[in-house]
Formats: sequence, C-alpha cells, structure tokens
Amino acid sequence: MPQQPASTNHQSPVTNHAPGGGQDIVLAFSGGLDTSFCVPYLQEQGWRVHTVFADTGGVDAQERAFIEQRAAELGVASHATVDGGPAIWDGFVKPFVWAGEGYQGQYPLLVSDRYLIVDATLARARELGTDAVAHGCTGMGNDQVRFDLAVKASGSYRIVAPIREIQKEHTQTRAYEQEYLEARGFGVRAKQKAYTINENLLGVTLSGGEIDRWEAPGAQARGWCAPRAEWPAEPLRARLRFAAGEAVELDGEALDGAALLARLNAMFARYGVGRGLYTGDTTIGLKGRIVYEAPGLAALLAAHRALEEAVLTKQQNRFKPAVARQWVELVYEGFYHDPLKTDLEAFLASTQRMVNGEVVLETNGGRVDAVAVSSPHLLHAQGATYAQSADWGVEEAEGFIRLFGMSSTLWAQVNGAGNRA
Repeated sequence: MPQQPASTNHQSPVTNHAPGGGQDIVLAFSGGLDTSFCVPYLQEQGWRVHTVFADTGGVDAQERAFIEQRAAELGVASHATVDGGPAIWDGFVKPFVWAGEGYQGQYPLLVSDRYLIVDATLARARELGTDAVAHGCTGMGNDQVRFDLAVKASGSYRIVAPIREIQKEHTQTRAYEQEYLEARGFGVRAKQKAYTINENLLGVTLSGGEIDRWEAPGAQARGWCAPRAEWPAEPLRARLRFAAGEAVELDGEALDGAALLARLNAMFARYGVGRGLYTGDTTIGLKGRIVYEAPGLAALLAAHRALEEAVLTKQQNRFKPAVARQWVELVYEGFYHDPLKTDLEAFLASTQRMVNGEVVLETNGGRVDAVAVSSPHLLHAQGATYAQSADWGVEEAEGFIRLFGMSSTLWAQVNGAGNRA
C-alpha cells in the first residue's frame, strides 16, 4: 500500500556535470531500469541531465530516498522530488469522479498520473530555461503517446526518448539497457518480478505472464486488495460528505483530497474492493489486458453516483454519461490538454452544483454499496413515493399513459398485428 505523497518539494545538492557541458535537459525519472539507462545515454550525447521524480503516491519514504540516491550515483546535474498528491486530486480525481465512467465502462484510468509527471518535468525545464525534456517510455505502449502529446500541447519543447531510439537497433532492449549500465560501472537493482506493476495514489495495475496470455491470473497477481480468505468478518461502513461533487470529509473528519483517497485505499483494500480484470483497446491499436486494483476510487465512485442520481434531474442523468465517456476517452488517449476536455469539464462542473450531502458506504467484501444518502437537494416528491403512494388520481395516470405511448399505439392501430413482418 503506498504511503501518502510527501508534502514538500526537495532539491538535492547534486552538482555533477556531464562531460562537454552541453545543453540542459530534464528527464522524468523513476530510478528504474529504463530511466536509469537514460541518464548516461543522454550524457554521452552531450546533454547535461537534470532529473525530476514526481511522487504520485506509489512509493514510500525508503523508495524516495533510493530514487534520490540513484540520481546522484548516476551523476545528474540536479535532482528534484515533487509532491504530486494535490495535483493528481485536482487535475484528475475530481473530474474523473464527476464523470463517473471508466474507460470502456470499466478501467479507472490509473495511468493518469503520467500527465502530472509531465507537468512537473516541464516546470523544472522552465526553471532551467531549457526547451529539452526526456522520458523513458518505450515505443510499444500508450505512455509515450500521453507524454509526447501532453508536452506538445504545453509549448514548444524538444522531446528525447532514448528507449524508443535504441529500439531501432536492439530488439531485447531491457537486456541491452542492463549491459549498458553495468559496462559503465552502474549496478542494476535486482527485482525479480513475474509481472509489470504500476502503482500510484490511484491504484495498482499488473500485467505480464499469464495475464498477457488471456489465462486466469495466478495467486501472486495481486497488489493491495486482500484475497477473499483474508477479508474481515465484520462489514465495513464509511461515511463520505460531498460539497459540489467533491469528497471533503471521511467519517466526520475533514481531509485534503490526496489524504482522503489514501485512507479509502487502505480501508477498502482489506475487503478486496475495486479489483478487476480488464481487456481494453489501447491507443496504439493493440489489445491490453491487465489486473487493476483501485479500492479508493471504487468507493468514491459508488458514493458519488448514489448522491448524484438522487439530486440530478432525469434528463441530466440520461445525458451526462455521453459527456463522461468522451472525457474518459480523451484522457486515456493522451488528449489531456485538448480544449474539448476543458469544455467537457465545464459541463461536468455545472452538473455538480447541487451534489452536496452525505453517503454511507458498506462492504462485506468484494463490492461496495451506497446504503444511505442524505442531501438538502434530494428530488423527493412530498406527496408521492414510487410504487407505494401518489397524490394524483386514476384519470391523470391513464391520461398520461395514453399520451406518452401515443406514437407506438398509433403504429399498432394503423398497421395491425397481421401486417407486421
């Protein structure tokens, strides 16, 4: 389970310079094999490399310290660690919950921290007065699209992608990267993993092995969510308060967004909530199959939807999913800064004006339900309850039904049962 992102930015006192004193370039850095390889590769091309790690909640304090140490060991000109918690809440979680839709009806866009990583990288580039940025994305996945399009939409920058470059000549890129680092005296941390795991404040994704082969995920294909045998016997209840569609309190305690989501992750992961197996159409056209776990987002979505359904009009509830699907597709495919996304968010924000109130969530394991809703804006008719009581008469009901169904009734009368093909 990731810890809540650090609350401060840190500029490490690394002052090494690459031979040749070339132009400054800012590298989005995670300390893993790909971005570690990028540092000497770029240096040998004459760049002076500055690294930025945007902490979006996927690491603990020990791992953050390792990443800073790794940057220094590789001889970067400077390294910065940036807290991405507030940005990921305001820039993604709020509008995503407002939208209320996963990609292809399921996937909760757990890769959306990439855009906040780009923002942190570009901010550092502006501080240094350089237009050169780099990333460690491969040429086979969606992240390269998200990174490049987010950069291009933010200004005129030069993008360098070392992993894409070496793939032109090397088919076994990870083996080549490891040999490259070891030949220059840099150790490669041994991480024997059966799966590719991505983790941040939003959740965990796992791919590789039998998951890629469309087989049943193995027992080890698990991140935060406890297996059924470990679910607590007692049910869990949690109370969320929303203001203008944003969760602002958990069980009566006011929390900032990142802290609230981190706590929901911990609470509902114990009950296995928010875990799914998903095959999706990727941006580049391949099928992507993953196991994902997003317990906090699952809880937020369930609570928000229950409140929203009770306070929005019938027409709002019918129309809003179309806007939500468009917003989700833009974010998934790299168009995070497209003007249409901003336009859609203006509509979504407008729908949230009356989404105020409290929701009680309950889980016995595996799924979460909204069991109670309270709001001053509930669209509850004073004199009528569905299927129970009404403050209108029989004649009014029959008249409504006659007018409401007139078109199909006329068709049946004109064409008759015998004329139906």
